[in-house]
Amino acid sequence: MSAYKEGDPTTLNRLYGRSIGKPLRAHQQDLVDNLLPQIAVPEEGPVDAERLFGEDCPLHFEIGFGGGEHLTYRADLLPNHGFIGAEPYINGVASCLTQIEEQRLANIRLHDGDALEVLNRVPDGGLTMLYLLHPDPWPKNKHAKRRMMNDGPVKMFADKLKPGGEFRFGTDHPVYLRHALMVMRRHTDAFELVAEGPESWQNRPSGWPQTRYEHKARTVFGHEVWYFRFRRKAGPSPQANV
Repeated sequence: MSAYKEGDPTTLNRLYGRSIGKPLRAHQQDLVDNLLPQIAVPEEGPVDAERLFGEDCPLHFEIGFGGGEHLTYRADLLPNHGFIGAEPYINGVASCLTQIEEQRLANIRLHDGDALEVLNRVPDGGLTMLYLLHPDPWPKNKHAKRRMMNDGPVKMFADKLKPGGEFRFGTDHPVYLRHALMVMRRHTDAFELVAEGPESWQNRPSGWPQTRYEHKARTVFGHEVWYFRFRRKAGPSPQANV
């Protein structure tokens, strides 16, 4: 497993912002109280497909799944794959649980907290796909260390993805876009951009559904949205080229 230094702002105990909003409806609270414990990622020990799903299946991980639209869409599309979603915002967790119940999805496990704490317990090379869609941009320079796209997390992403595995990243924030691409350029020994030209990151790829957040970014705020796919290169994960 990857190990990171105590106090490193790019790793553990790094949650920022709110974890709960408006009160949950009665059925949502019931799902949080009863369904969530049944499909929760174990609090300790390794996080792998065999332990979570009882078989060695391809494993996907979504960091900050929001309302769960992307996570549940992918899980329904790929019923023989296992999916892990981490989201600290309990209202988003409740929304995802509602979809899991309605669609009867048995191939999802959730964590209502810090994604990196769980990701750190995934065996190196254990993931087929990793998703980071519309993360909080923390646009002020003084908050840049809080962004998920930083060297520590990206190094972890490389460690956890198997060779040929894919990291998908999406954002509608130009400041975050520039920062993320700057970081990824320091990790070209581990990742290669999957693109045939500008249309590759200007248009949503097949199998990548639009979330409510993305729809709001486009229709309410008039934002452009960018979509990136990075393939994990073969070989061990090197240090960032800083």
